[in-house]
Amino acid sequence: MVQRQSTLPLSAGVSKKGHLVIGGCDTVELVAEYGTPLYLFDEFTLRNKCQEFKAEFRQRYADTTVIYASKAFLNGALAVILREEGLGLDVVSDGEFAIARSADFPMDMVYLHGNNKSAEELNMAIKHHISRIVVDSQNELEMLAAMAEETGHIPDIMLRLTPGVDAHTHEHITTGIIGSKFGIPLFAADEMVKKAMSAPNLNLVGLHFHIGSLITESQPYQEAIEIVLDFAADMKQKHGFELEELDIGGGFAVQYTMGEPVPPVSFYAETIVSRLISRCRRLELSLPMLTIEPGRAIVAQAGVALYKTGVIKDIPGIKRYISVDGGMADNIRPALYGSPYEAFVANKMLEEEAEQVTIAGRFCESGDILVKDINLPPITRGDIIAIPVCGAYSLPLQSNYNASLKPAVILVKEGKERLIRRRQTYEDLTSCDLF
Repeated sequence: MVQRQSTLPLSAGVSKKGHLVIGGCDTVELVAEYGTPLYLFDEFTLRNKCQEFKAEFRQRYADTTVIYASKAFLNGALAVILREEGLGLDVVSDGEFAIARSADFPMDMVYLHGNNKSAEELNMAIKHHISRIVVDSQNELEMLAAMAEETGHIPDIMLRLTPGVDAHTHEHITTGIIGSKFGIPLFAADEMVKKAMSAPNLNLVGLHFHIGSLITESQPYQEAIEIVLDFAADMKQKHGFELEELDIGGGFAVQYTMGEPVPPVSFYAETIVSRLISRCRRLELSLPMLTIEPGRAIVAQAGVALYKTGVIKDIPGIKRYISVDGGMADNIRPALYGSPYEAFVANKMLEEEAEQVTIAGRFCESGDILVKDINLPPITRGDIIAIPVCGAYSLPLQSNYNASLKPAVILVKEGKERLIRRRQTYEDLTSCDLF
């Protein structure tokens, strides 16, 4: 169990009662007060990850900007922490932008992404003078140029390229291959650069790529950097394009289970920076500003989901199911991607892991399984199951499936908890219905 506990937030510990403690708060007591399912975030882990990315990259490449990928999870309280830690925000919708504005996030640190931005979203970005609009298609470039001409504001833009690199990860989270719905294939990018540079009301400052998520190898990053920098050098020769900024996206892996260890942040920093510098020197390019977009790697380990056990079902010789009061409505990742997790019995952290069980969700789908075949202490109805590394994508992908209520979210720090999202009510659930 001690080894598996390394997947928990950095502040995690065990009390004399044998209870899981995070951020100085007893998780069993938190459940008694706030109910289940309950998501908690450890502020110490959040801030530590922000600082680690800044330190590891900037000590190797001072001109590095760290932009948090909001799609991993964003709410007002988290946006304030990110602002205080000096990170920017990558938003992909007017909803994420609204959250940023609600937290008074500086607009000169906001990047707008998306493969199908609406006219309203582009107008919003122009109106508020955000830092970068990452253009994803020719159609978007033309629409943006027309809108910018009407407003008189010249936005800074980047072109998102698909470099044709396989990140060797799950097909649903591979985004750098030529057939991806994201970005501009290289064979069409020359014309895009030409059009962007000829548009008097657009300022093309850089190039962007994002090749996928949960990447554990150096080769995909290195290959993509070489391809995109070679393209930049070609565009400099053909069109006089000067690469001011290179945004390499994110994709940094996190440790969901105690299988093969994932690389540390220093590995990614060394891999990316060394190849960027060496290739720029070889191509005689000026070193651009480097932008990285960690999302999952900032927030995943900080989050823990807490559930209460209900029905225990034995199928002799086959499986023992432990059912909990949440599941795929609050964390669809296991059903969607086959994502593995660790689990703990939060009120029995000192007991021996004596039985193998499968943790099942409460929803009406056979695929609603949170954790398969894990060894845990003997479980009885009412025990508290803690599943770590739930800070990324669990909450943004939540639904009201089976008319379930979305859970409360709390932030813990130094023995104090703070509610940062209340639990939905049935009134919330029916508030949009018309009769």
